[in-house]
Amino acid sequence: MDLPPHARAVLTGPDFLARPLAGLERDPQRAWMLRRPRAIRRSFVETVVDGGGDEQRWMLLQDDDTRSSFVRDVLSAEPEPDRQAIWLLSQPRAVRESYVAGVIDAR
Repeated sequence: MDLPPHARAVLTGPDFLARPLAGLERDPQRAWMLRRPRAIRRSFVETVVDGGGDEQRWMLLQDDDTRSSFVRDVLSAEPEPDRQAIWLLSQPRAVRESYVAGVIDAR
């Protein structure tokens, strides 16, 4: 996944740069990402964008606050929420890790 240079600078930059742009973003997932702490945004860039990692895998391995905010602010706000994704993201870490190992990493 390639990012334009300005997008990379915003995602890896300080919060005071990213958070105001979240209010201007129309895409709920991008707005959500811009509201995350810098460490979360950097992890996404390093793991998914630069590392070619799986976005679902990255999300499943995030901390409780990150996952629950994604469920609340993005998935549950959709006209037709993805109930399977919501359920999976709400599972205990052991269940999520098992899914990552048995399904995502097995691809």
